[in-house]
Amino acid sequence: MPKSPALDSFPLGDRRVRRLGYGAMQLAGPGVFGPPKDHAEALAVLRAVVAAGVNHIDTSDYYGPHVTNRLIREALAPYPDDLVLVTKLGAQRGADGSWNPAFSAEALTQGVHDNLRHLGLERIEVVNLRSMFGHHGPAEGSIEAPLTVLAELQQQGLIGHIGLSNVTATQIAQGRSICPIVCVQNQYNLVHRHDDALIDQLAADGIAYVPFFPLGGFNPLQSARLDAVAQRLEATPMQVALAWLLYRSPNVLLIPGTSSRAHLAQNLAVANLDLDEDTIAELDAIGRQ
Repeated sequence: MPKSPALDSFPLGDRRVRRLGYGAMQLAGPGVFGPPKDHAEALAVLRAVVAAGVNHIDTSDYYGPHVTNRLIREALAPYPDDLVLVTKLGAQRGADGSWNPAFSAEALTQGVHDNLRHLGLERIEVVNLRSMFGHHGPAEGSIEAPLTVLAELQQQGLIGHIGLSNVTATQIAQGRSICPIVCVQNQYNLVHRHDDALIDQLAADGIAYVPFFPLGGFNPLQSARLDAVAQRLEATPMQVALAWLLYRSPNVLLIPGTSSRAHLAQNLAVANLDLDEDTIAELDAIGRQ
């Protein structure tokens, strides 16, 4: 039986991170807006994440806005030497909670400084530029201008490495012609498989792939076949879906999020879930239904 790859690591820029990370988005209030419903629990979750050996946390200053970054600093600073914090730029929140594109040089520069200030850092290890051309997924459009701004901030020493989010293969190629790209963060899960070929290409090039909505996001995965596999393995369907992602390719880094320690423990337990070749093939077939 193949050994679970959950404890394996993969390069993220010039650092190596364990493949099972944590996404901080759910620490903010409903709609990723406003403060957490339980401030103390949010801090406890973050501390439990690091105590479990997770060394890759995904965040953004537009979560809240500013909420998750301030929580991360309160809970974890001074940060462990091996902890890699990854943030995103390309959006701003309206007073009504709306998500608005923020691609101007001024907005991106301010975004970097806001992240630095709220996280208490002098340099952000990885900054992802999130494309906002499509409302429900990647859509074509030039990313040259905003990415050039980030590349200049990188040269100033404010950014360690640059990644891309919600992008097409064409945009990734354009981005790599401007600066090194260390990761791509797109929607991908057991049933949303549009990036299959892209994942394999990025793996060949040593670039990390970070799926968001690994459990289906606002529409959780539902499959009778997944339920049957989970029952057989004495696991939850969501644990099996996460484990499948780890087996999908060695460059896949997971950032499942939660605002409760109990749910965090369930996510981290994926490290103990082994999938044999027949089970992996059975799960693969779900995406082809």
